[in-house]
Amino acid sequence: MNIHEYQAKEILRDYGVSVPRGIVAFTVDEAVEAAKKLGTDTVVVKAQIHAGGRGKAGGVKVAKNLDDVRTYAQQLLGKTLVTHQTGPEGKEVKRLLIEEGCAIQKEYYIGFVVDRSSSRVVLMASEEGGTEIEEVAAKTPEKIFKEYIDPAVGLLPFQARRIAFHIHIPKELVNQAVQFMMGLYRVFVEKDCSIAEINPLVTTADGKVLALDAKLNFDANALYRNQDILQYRDPDEEDPKEVEASKHGLSYISLDGNIGCMVNGAGLAMATMDIIKYYGGEPANFLDVGGGATAEKVTEAFKIILSDPKVKGIFVNIFGGIMRCDVIATGVVEAAKQVGLKVPLVVRLEGTNVDLGKKILNESGLNIIAAESMADGAQKIVELVQ
Repeated sequence: MNIHEYQAKEILRDYGVSVPRGIVAFTVDEAVEAAKKLGTDTVVVKAQIHAGGRGKAGGVKVAKNLDDVRTYAQQLLGKTLVTHQTGPEGKEVKRLLIEEGCAIQKEYYIGFVVDRSSSRVVLMASEEGGTEIEEVAAKTPEKIFKEYIDPAVGLLPFQARRIAFHIHIPKELVNQAVQFMMGLYRVFVEKDCSIAEINPLVTTADGKVLALDAKLNFDANALYRNQDILQYRDPDEEDPKEVEASKHGLSYISLDGNIGCMVNGAGLAMATMDIIKYYGGEPANFLDVGGGATAEKVTEAFKIILSDPKVKGIFVNIFGGIMRCDVIATGVVEAAKQVGLKVPLVVRLEGTNVDLGKKILNESGLNIIAAESMADGAQKIVELVQ
């Protein structure tokens, strides 16, 4: 789950991590009022969308007076901002962060991620702040420093201090930087983050270490432990189909292809997408209905797949263990009748109550193509779509 920059900074502030003062604004008038409240000579007007690269795309403006704030707010609110992370369709700006300006001396990069090769959280840092860390890794990898963190003891002060010296934080600010990193690590662990990235971390002329930008992503599977994070969710920034799927407890991710997939079990869903690709097709989604899905849940899943205008065919691939094939078949038939199925549908059923499931499909009166195996089903749906 992603959140906005201003929301990430609220969380950081609660953990004692230094951030500039800022106020969120949803209208031009609110932006001007926020600038008045901050009372600084310079304020920064920042577009708030779930994507990086906003500065390069013109989504960050430095205002010298209230007239500038009004002008920039009018320019940004309602604008579709296209960055390297949004894709060509971009994202509409619906809120702004009005933030106090600061006299930046130097920019750095600090980030915590989970390193899968070592199964540990790793602290990454670079003195090449303000640029994409992927770009730094490609061009100057020697400028990226890492500290692997023992989960039994957590980030230790000497590790944070070593990072601070590696990236040449001024000596008089090293202690501040260490406290900053320790606080950010606490956020990462206690809030079940999948990434905590500060880019740039800055040192200022008045001797501060600040998070000028902040990106926090959270493990959606751990949100039950951090219900307070859910209040930060912005459905406008998410795919409407994915939002709808989450309401029904479905694991759904929208993709770019044209073959809708409905499968039970994440492993089988991945294998289904792979075999569609193998036979020359492109999956339109990942959709795991789970092991204990009801007919109603399957119906909703089917509706979500068909709500995607790119879908030109559907492949239902079910291996019934806990999930019964007759339940899946009932849900498929009900959904197809409700939405008026107009695209090819290939169904492969195996497992519990498979004969009953096939009977339900055969007697439905719908144009359903049966598949004898996963490979057979993938071949058939690819041929029908093409």
